[in-house]
Formats: sequence, C-alpha cells, structure tokens
Amino acid sequence: METLCTRVERVARDAPARLALIDGERRVDYAGFWRQARRFAAHLRDRGLQTGDRVAIILPNRIEAAVACYGAWLAGGVVVPLNAQARLRDFLPWLQHCGARHVVHESAHRDTVDAVAQLPSIAATTVLEDGRALVDDAVDEPLPAALLPEASDLAVILYTSGTTGAPKGVMLTHANLLANAQAIVDYLALDASDRVLSVLPFYYAYGASVLHTHLISGGCVVLGPGLMFPHLVLDAIEQAEATGFSGVPSTFALLLEPLAQRERPLASLRYLTQAGGAMSPALTGQLRERLPTPRLYVMYGQTEATSRISWLPPERLDDKLGSVGIPVAGVQWRIQREDGSAAAPGESGEVCVRGPNVMAGYWNNPEATAQVLREGWLHTGDLGHLDADGFLFLQGRRSDMIKTGAHRVHPTDVEEVIAELPVVREVAVVGVDDEVMGQVIRAFVVAAGELPPRAEDRIKAHCRARLAPYKIPRQVTFVDTLPRTASGKVRRFQLMEQTATP
Repeated sequence: METLCTRVERVARDAPARLALIDGERRVDYAGFWRQARRFAAHLRDRGLQTGDRVAIILPNRIEAAVACYGAWLAGGVVVPLNAQARLRDFLPWLQHCGARHVVHESAHRDTVDAVAQLPSIAATTVLEDGRALVDDAVDEPLPAALLPEASDLAVILYTSGTTGAPKGVMLTHANLLANAQAIVDYLALDASDRVLSVLPFYYAYGASVLHTHLISGGCVVLGPGLMFPHLVLDAIEQAEATGFSGVPSTFALLLEPLAQRERPLASLRYLTQAGGAMSPALTGQLRERLPTPRLYVMYGQTEATSRISWLPPERLDDKLGSVGIPVAGVQWRIQREDGSAAAPGESGEVCVRGPNVMAGYWNNPEATAQVLREGWLHTGDLGHLDADGFLFLQGRRSDMIKTGAHRVHPTDVEEVIAELPVVREVAVVGVDDEVMGQVIRAFVVAAGELPPRAEDRIKAHCRARLAPYKIPRQVTFVDTLPRTASGKVRRFQLMEQTATP
C-alpha cells in the first residue's frame, strides 16, 4: 500500500529536476530532497535508531525540517514535531512523554539544549549550525536502501496545543496521513504546476498537510516570512508567483488592511484555504472583496482526524455562508444527541466522524483515547448541526458553552455579530463568573484601527439589535491581541483567567 514516502519517491524518480522547496535563496529539487532524506535516514541508523523509536524535530520551517521528517520515516522512526517557539517547561514533558530517542534542533536553541541535558533517555541528537544542512549532501558514496514504512505503521505523534492547557499526543499512521492528504489534493485539484506560500508551521497539523499535499503532487512549497509584517507576506506571494496560500482566520484578518492598500491584485493566486477555527461570515465577505479571483475554501478539521474533516466548495460560499461544508472523501459524520441518538437536520449536537483519517489514539493514554474513540467514531467535542442538504454548521466547542442564568450561549453566536462591525478586527467571547447569573458574557475585541468614541456602547447597541437579550455582552474589553495556540485557535481559558477590568 502507498504512503507519503512512496509518493514523493515516485516524483523524485519521474521529475528529479522539479523544485520541491524554496527557502529564501536556498532551493532543493525533488532529486536533492530525496537524496538528503535518504542520507539523513542512514545517519539516524548509524546513530542507533531502531524501528519505532521517536525522533523529535524541533525546527522552524526550513528545508531541513522537511528532510528530517521524511528521513526519520525512511529510518523506521516515528516523527514527533514540536513547537520550535516553546520553552524548556514545555519541552521536558513532551520529550519525556513520547520517550524521544533522537532530537533534531538548531544549535542556538538553548531551551532544547537544556531539555536534552536533563533527559538521559535521549540517546543522540542532530544539531544544526547556522547555514548548515542536516547532512553533507556532497558526499559521493552509495546510499543504503531506504526502509519504506508500511501504511499501518505509526508515523507521527502530534502534541495538540489544545485550548485547555492539557496537551495530548495524537498518534497518526502512514495510512492516516496519505488518506487525508489525497482527499485534500483531490478537492483542491493540486498538481505539479502548483506553488504554495507556506506560513503555517510544519509541527502543526494544518501546516504539515500543506507540505505533504504539495510534495505528493509534485508541486513546490515556498517557505514564507512570518506574519509580524503582513505586507511582506503579500510581497512573497507576488514574488513567488504562488498559486495557493493557506491561513487561519487571524492570518486573513491581519492581511485585510495591507490588501486594501495594494494597487496590484495577487494575480497568480488560484486558491486560498482557511481552517484552524471558525472564520466569521463578515471576515469571509471582507476577504472575498479584497481577493475576488482566487477560490476560497473554508474548511474544518482536527488533529485527531489527521487534519481535514470537511470542506465547503467555493461555489457554495454564498448560499451556505457560515457552513464548513461537506465531508472530505472517505469521511462519514453524524450529529449526536446527548443520549447517543442521531440528531435530526437542523438539530444541534456533537459532531462525530469516522474514516481513514481518524487517529489510532492518544500516545500512552488509553483513558483519554476511550473517551473520544467510541464504537469506531471520533467524538470531536464540537457542537453543530446539519442542514437539509447535509452541510455542517458549527456552533463551538462543548467546553466553551456559556451558561448564563437559565440560558446556554455558544460564543460563536455572539462573535459573528460583533465581527460585523468595521471597527472590529478580531473578537473572542467567553463566560466569566457572576454571583447572580452564574456566568455573564464578556467580549474581548481587537480593534481594526483607532477606536471611535463610545466604542463599547456601539458594540452593545449592535448586539441589542441582532441578538436575544441574554446573548448581549455584559462587558467589552479592548485588547491588542488575542492569546492563541500554535494552530491559531483562541485560548479561551486564558481569556477567562484575565482579571483586567473592562
């Protein structure tokens, strides 16, 4: 059975000179990429790596991060990509929990160095110096045969950043990865002519899927700049003549203003994809207004489902605005009531899915696995309903539900209304404790420019005109940024802990 490795190997054999990755001034073709991956696999085996050993990769997006991933697979290893921006207090529990035997990191990353020093279980490391590759690609010696993994083998352990502060290691097989990647390739119609500008980190399921889908298609992945300077991202799309760009809602919110100031359209773009949290209909409309030509794919996924669960065909954006669409190929879903029965169309319940993308479970955590994998179904913890046509509309996380008085409020109901205001760039709504009501609603707002007079009153008045009285925020707090996970999702629990007065 095929895997990502067999698919990339085929591209390297059939089109060796085609560009695989571009990283600033550096670039590597498919033949070079595959050769480097095989050399790194040989390096790992020389250092004692055994089949099934975990290889922790702690690298920012760079060519070597992709080489390390595929090389570890060719050595029989299990890849554990970790957030390169994390600190010692994060690395220690991650590395201990997965039992990493080999760690790949940059020499200047002091927190990784300190973590490795404290964990005698780590047998070896590969340390990248500035400007150096993982292995010497110029060495002219025969390479040992690659250990192409089996589809059923464990491929990756992804630590979900989560929104509760309690990360878990999601186990994904090679079959999971290929099934989900191929489903995405199919609906995006990716081929060798595609060139994506990648700003999403590879250690995040969405960023990894962008990498793998383009590599198995024979396309090119251009590593883009960070989002600290959004205009540079737009420049990079133009300079790379990128056909695709992927982001989370906050990515596109940051790009709206520089897009409005841009005279020339980004003519090369064929498609945009959005996942990593719900994008409000207001932001969807603004993005389409700024970039009317590329096809916009609104998507929904979870790390526990490899990456992608559903997609909304771009031609249905208008009549299904607010929906996350239909299941990707091979995936089934149902909306489940609290008693376990199937909900009727239009009735809210928990989204449950099954298919070849669903994880094998949580690493060394059978209790947590049993909670979410039941009778072949992944219980996502997300609330939503299906319309009469079978399109999914999400209503937030079960754990995010706000209980105010006798009412239950989904944060997204309030967020979508507040996001309609031009003064609002981003918004997150949470419930805060109240002696009388149990909880009251507080909205945290990032302004899109200078605040007008009485901005809080305007927001509340807008809500009063569009929402039931119990959904109107009691408090509105203006903040510079919203706390987010590595995948771009708002950390609501962190907002609930904030004690700043409105």
